[in-house]
Amino acid sequence: MWQVLIPRRNTDVLRDWDLWGPLLLCLSLAIMLSVTAPTDQSALVFSGVFTIIWCGAGVVALNAKLLGGNLSFFQSVCVLGYCCLPLVIASLICLFVPIVFARIAIVVVAFAWSTYAALTFLSSVRLTDRRALALYPIFLFYFVLAWIILISKSVLG
Repeated sequence: MWQVLIPRRNTDVLRDWDLWGPLLLCLSLAIMLSVTAPTDQSALVFSGVFTIIWCGAGVVALNAKLLGGNLSFFQSVCVLGYCCLPLVIASLICLFVPIVFARIAIVVVAFAWSTYAALTFLSSVRLTDRRALALYPIFLFYFVLAWIILISKSVLG
């Protein structure tokens, strides 16, 4: 998680991948967003966020692998899951911030942070000619999560 908080080009971290950290981040984001949803839609929000994170990370990882990346599928899923940390932090902050413009600023910063952290990890994948093809799904994946956080309600509002 330190690598996501302070993104550097350190590829040694990628050798020790796990899926427990991304699972906990995914569960915490899904729980935070389902708490603020209407009671009849909270289960739908939880399952939707959980599915979007894991299926989205899987599709982005498969895309990077098919483009000739040298990371394994599970290493890519691990990286994309850990890079959701800024969005989880933004979701936690947005739980208590009812002001729309402040929420937009918080979510935009977290989105840029997540995207940049994922790109620093995946820059070692060696996709010289196909970098834009790998960048767009990552951008779209984190944009969808950021949008869901942005449209969720706050506890105070």
